[in-house]
Amino acid sequence: MSGQFSQTRGLVFGVLASLTFATSGAFLKPLLESGWSPAAAVTVRAGVAGVVLIPFAVVALRGRWGTVWTARWRILGMGLVGVAGTQLVYFASLQRIPVSTALLIEYLAPLLLVGFVWATTRRAPRLVVLLGSLVAVGGLALVIGPGALGAVDGLGLFFAALAAVGCAGYYVIAARPSRGLPPVALAAVGLLLGSLSLGLVGLTGLVPLEADTDSVVMFSLEVPWWVPLVFVGIIGTAFAYVSSIAASEMLGSRLMSFVGLLEVVFASVFAWILLGEALTVLQLVGGAAILAGIALVRSDKQTDAPLEPGAVDDSAPDVPATAARSRPDPTFTR
Repeated sequence: MSGQFSQTRGLVFGVLASLTFATSGAFLKPLLESGWSPAAAVTVRAGVAGVVLIPFAVVALRGRWGTVWTARWRILGMGLVGVAGTQLVYFASLQRIPVSTALLIEYLAPLLLVGFVWATTRRAPRLVVLLGSLVAVGGLALVIGPGALGAVDGLGLFFAALAAVGCAGYYVIAARPSRGLPPVALAAVGLLLGSLSLGLVGLTGLVPLEADTDSVVMFSLEVPWWVPLVFVGIIGTAFAYVSSIAASEMLGSRLMSFVGLLEVVFASVFAWILLGEALTVLQLVGGAAILAGIALVRSDKQTDAPLEPGAVDDSAPDVPATAARSRPDPTFTR
């Protein structure tokens, strides 16, 4: 019963994470239209979120500061892979292929996690998981649209594939046993490290860091440039990352990666409500298919299923797997 409650709570956190991640596109679009580069917006967004979370992390870490050192490699992975690395290769892909194509490839991360376990354990997933994977990815293709299949630039596809690996890596890192490190602390330090890394790479010229401090028009209102950044920093990044990490610890990397596909659905809905962008019947069907795929993957009750990536903390003493786990606008990814 407690395991079922934990998974239900994890699904709630996961849906909230996808919902809040999805606000980024609609609220940052005015900045992009006013001259901000995507890399600059994401760098500042992550920095704002990290600063906002630091006081909460300090309170949560009282009496257990040692967990930060214990989880140092997990924190480094979150900052360098989950935040900075994934963003860098994603933006590199956008310079060569359409946004829809880059998104479709990046969000194949759930299939990578299923395939990784299959390859490393030589134990095939149950039919319901494979069926759920196909249904969810098919729904994702419908939500993103048929234009996602038109790219031919090989290097752009390669960068997008690296982004998919980074996205899968994010879920693996987020799902690893916490060993006492609060999700808010992992998110705070990881986001600050990621923002710093993105900024340093931007200074080298590898990705453009362009910003404009003029007022922007957001939902027909003229507002200061920092208004959308503060909103996205607090809601679409700080709250979203903490919720996503907490959900990943409860659900595991595989299921949470499928729940994360809802971000694309919510982003389309926000674009429809806030920006007036049309929501097609195919997108609605695709959203329903993603929900069906998540339900199928969640329905896998196999108790002796192969361990998923991130389920075991290699640095901790050997314990049973059940005890080891404590459990976008189209331009933007987490």
